[in-house]
Amino acid sequence: MIIIKTPKEIEIIKEGGRRLATILGKISKKVVPNINTKELDIYAEELIRSEGDTPSFLNYKPEKYGQAYPASLCVSINDEIVHGIPNKNTILKEGDIVSLDLGLKHQGFYTDMAVTVPVGKIDKRLKKLIQITKESLHLGILSAKSGNHVGDLGFVIQEFVEKNGFNVIRDLAGHGVGKKVHEDPLILNFGEKGEGTELKSGMVLALEPMVTLGSPEIVLSNDGFTYQTKDKQISAHFEHTIVITDNGSEILTKE
Repeated sequence: MIIIKTPKEIEIIKEGGRRLATILGKISKKVVPNINTKELDIYAEELIRSEGDTPSFLNYKPEKYGQAYPASLCVSINDEIVHGIPNKNTILKEGDIVSLDLGLKHQGFYTDMAVTVPVGKIDKRLKKLIQITKESLHLGILSAKSGNHVGDLGFVIQEFVEKNGFNVIRDLAGHGVGKKVHEDPLILNFGEKGEGTELKSGMVLALEPMVTLGSPEIVLSNDGFTYQTKDKQISAHFEHTIVITDNGSEILTKE
């Protein structure tokens, strides 16, 4: 069931999104060679709790999983697409790219955001991958307006990504967000114009294109959480929480 948020609820989500964007910006600055990913997770949880909020992902158990996620921050490196588990033995290296996916609960409402950042110097193709993924998200947001459909968002994201020589991940998707970490509707990063759920003012959505250098096929790693590209090609991931308005949409996860 799709939940339309009230203006008061949207203001709460907006404040949570502002806090989340600020925190994720601070974490991104700590991404340097030789840091272990558990340090980033500890820092993320400290920042969230210092504001009186709660990490969304820590101990979160989606319906299809048999166990709860053991961290506050998802850290996915290179061929890892999403849900990478931070570990003190996982050390970032020069030339890696890292997806940082974080959510928090503020006054009973959730927000979700992700960025992909380089570790030191990276090659030109990886720079392009990051830039195209980021731009595809913003094109999706521009298409997110009352009266359009989720297929319109997927269409523009897919078209832009493929035009630039990359592929969207098809088996993972964006979603509604607010009173729960995941709500309806499902928002695929591919599709056809005019298809799928119609967008209406007051919907709060988490758009999150995931893009890879190679095949869109994915596999689930042995840890039961981390999705990786099947061909081991590198991927990137960006996400914003937005609200559909009468005049278009507004990004809620911004400082």
